[in-house]
Amino acid sequence: MLYFTRWKALAIVLTALVVCLCAVPNFFPEAQVKSWPAWAQRRLVLGLDLQGGSYLLLEVDANYVRKQKLDQIRGDVQKVVRENRILYTGLAVRNDAVEVRISKESDLPTALSKLRELSQPLGGLLGSNGQRSMEVTDAGAGLIKFTVPQAAITELLRRTIEQSIQIVERRVNELGTVEPVIQRQGTDRILVQVPGLQDPTRLKELLGKTAKMEFRMVDTSVSPDQAQQGRVPPDSELLMSTSSPKVPYVVKKQVLVSGGELTDAQPGFDQRTGEPIVSFKFNTTGARKFAQATSENVGLPFAIVLDNEVISAPVIREPITGGQGQISGNFTVQSANDLAVLLRAGALPAPLTVVEERTVGPGLGQDSIEKGELAAYVGSILVIVFMLVTYRLFGVFANIAVTINVAMIFGLLSLLNATLTLPGIAGIVLTVGIAVDSNVLIYERIREELRGGRNAISAIDAGFTRALATILDSNITTFIAAAVLFYIGTGPVRGFAVTLGIGIITTVFTAFTMTRLIVATWVRWKRPQTVPI
Repeated sequence: MLYFTRWKALAIVLTALVVCLCAVPNFFPEAQVKSWPAWAQRRLVLGLDLQGGSYLLLEVDANYVRKQKLDQIRGDVQKVVRENRILYTGLAVRNDAVEVRISKESDLPTALSKLRELSQPLGGLLGSNGQRSMEVTDAGAGLIKFTVPQAAITELLRRTIEQSIQIVERRVNELGTVEPVIQRQGTDRILVQVPGLQDPTRLKELLGKTAKMEFRMVDTSVSPDQAQQGRVPPDSELLMSTSSPKVPYVVKKQVLVSGGELTDAQPGFDQRTGEPIVSFKFNTTGARKFAQATSENVGLPFAIVLDNEVISAPVIREPITGGQGQISGNFTVQSANDLAVLLRAGALPAPLTVVEERTVGPGLGQDSIEKGELAAYVGSILVIVFMLVTYRLFGVFANIAVTINVAMIFGLLSLLNATLTLPGIAGIVLTVGIAVDSNVLIYERIREELRGGRNAISAIDAGFTRALATILDSNITTFIAAAVLFYIGTGPVRGFAVTLGIGIITTVFTAFTMTRLIVATWVRWKRPQTVPI
């Protein structure tokens, strides 16, 4: 156990040195580090509790999700009965259910058979229990009801949350923030933490918009004044403009092209007027639809609708076949940039509401850093003193190994661009104790071997050999606990688990390679007859 070949010793030293050097960028100003090569710029990112920032808790509108599902069912029912030429009346959404009345009793069996095909088994574990996406019931007198069970609503909310998290992450990243934390909380909430962002106003505006963009035709068959008096055609609706004062528009419900078919959106300036605009590009399908729509409606106005508000309603002067265009609508530079961000990130599947908001100031974060540093210094000094007093020269070896261990932890965290939080600092302090514990087990085992009559070198070798199983067992069980905390925990708990897990890996490395290499070098140099322990 005490013999190291030259290449093995060199590999151990180089591994420790390279990992420790990864922590070096943290000791230089960020502006200076940015001038270094890209591979050398990786450094620790301070979390919300250390550098301050914004904390938002968003809630998905569950009622909106339910309403959208019922509207979808209504549309599917209408399509089925029309395709099968079944006469019906009273198709509507009432009391959280969709109802349709079949006019002819002879058509009822066919209608029930075709409409029940709309109900699909739910995926995952729920599907194995026979749960379905909706329940179709014959209420008598030709009335058929469609209801959505709670299990289906829960599954729909889960999918909505997952999709919303991806879109929220894209929107936050567009702001250029560093290492935001975006994760699910509960069944219908999303936690957003953005370190370094002291004013969350713009963030809330971006996250609060659904950004559902649509291109629709303006209905010129009635005037906006007539529509405001209640004379809105059944295939159209009355929408207001985003400008101030509000301007009414009668817009057809049919969507020519949706925002989901956009591939890019960038802010810019109109070359003729110098006003801020947003340029956009469609994918192949969107470009074809847009070209067809503009070719068939030359001379007519079409509306660009964002979240049921009309941004602008220009007249189609000529067919637009290039798959790209621009949006103008009395934008400021900031609003044009924000709209481009929203369009690039995509539309949210449901509105999000801010239910909790906190702003952590940099002063509070600095106070946390100072207290965390104080705790780390005091704890480390006490450990160092204890090892020196208890194990003398071997205590010096252990302290050297622990110092290298901590440097390797910071190096690995920097290499991973990990976010360091206050619980993470606690994990590092705890790792110091765990690292020392490994050395204590080895040294106490050496003492036992000496008391058993072994000579110095034989006792040292046996101490390292026989302590191996105990140290591995204790560290593996701690690592399992850290892994469970990481996968089940959220936020600060994960930060603690990451530093603890990495600390355990470096502890095993230093205890069985670095400490052993130092002791082996000392033994080869001194050839001791007694052990100063």
